[in-house]
Amino acid sequence: MRALLVANPAATTTNRKVRDVLVRALSSELKVDVVETAHRGHARELAAQAAADGVDVVVTLGGDGTVNEAVNGLLGQGPGPGVPMLAVVPGGSTNVFSRALGLSRDPVEATGEILDALRAGRSRLVSLGTASARTHPPEEPGDPAAGPEASGRARTTDDWTPPRWFVFAAGMGFDADVIARVEAARARGRRSTGALYVRAAVNAFVLGRDRRRPPMTLQVPGEPPLDGLFLVLLSNVSPWSYLGARPVVPSPEASFDAGLDVFAMGRMGVARMLHHVRQTMTSRPDARGRGVHRRHDLPEVTLTSARPQGWQLDGDHLGTATGLRVCSVPEALRVVV
Repeated sequence: MRALLVANPAATTTNRKVRDVLVRALSSELKVDVVETAHRGHARELAAQAAADGVDVVVTLGGDGTVNEAVNGLLGQGPGPGVPMLAVVPGGSTNVFSRALGLSRDPVEATGEILDALRAGRSRLVSLGTASARTHPPEEPGDPAAGPEASGRARTTDDWTPPRWFVFAAGMGFDADVIARVEAARARGRRSTGALYVRAAVNAFVLGRDRRRPPMTLQVPGEPPLDGLFLVLLSNVSPWSYLGARPVVPSPEASFDAGLDVFAMGRMGVARMLHHVRQTMTSRPDARGRGVHRRHDLPEVTLTSARPQGWQLDGDHLGTATGLRVCSVPEALRVVV
């Protein structure tokens, strides 16, 4: 069986010595080529080439960002039986996807679990999601009889980005703002820790204006629009994330075997926000109450915003947008478990 190991040398919880141990273990069962990523998007390029070359399994060693890039490379031509399987060795700070698959948090132990699964022929198909963002303002009202250029702000087909895959979460608004603040701190040399995320979240909530004037609207097929939102999380796994070892579970029913789950929040103060955050981190998480909106097993949703908002996929901030179209794709990719 041919395998490609895509290793992120900047992964936060591994080093070259650990990587060499993993390569020796994988080589005992597989014909392995090893490539380290050299730039943003490199894992996507490597996985796409592996799919074109007929590699049997792509193994990622890195965090959720590396996994996301590899999946976008593997599924660049869409799902199908010829797409290589994916195996994930955790090497990041949070590793939501690998933990959702039930793998050990230790990269050496996870590699052993992957090899056991390959020997036994164990794998599964998982549902994933795609997201397209509207990166320009929506069309301004004008005289319909005058044609689409009358307002001077007519949308074009280029306003929406091509669909991009995500493996566990998409979001727009507050969560993307927190991620942007964390990424900025990491660029200044800070380590990615739970405390860093907490500080970023507190600053974003206290200093941000969007919770006071929530700009977003959620559109679900068959339902009236739900407006006045400052946070919208879309998940296809549970937990949504982790704060250290503690799971954060806004959508406890989310699953690889279902569609999208939505957790959204409207205008609220600090005390009520803290109350709902605590609800997502209890032993039996079930966040409910005024200002909280949840949906389960949706095939698609659309978000719009009166002003640009940050958006993120799998914990990676991707800029600002005034709209987000998100779709669930059942049985999109086969993974080694």
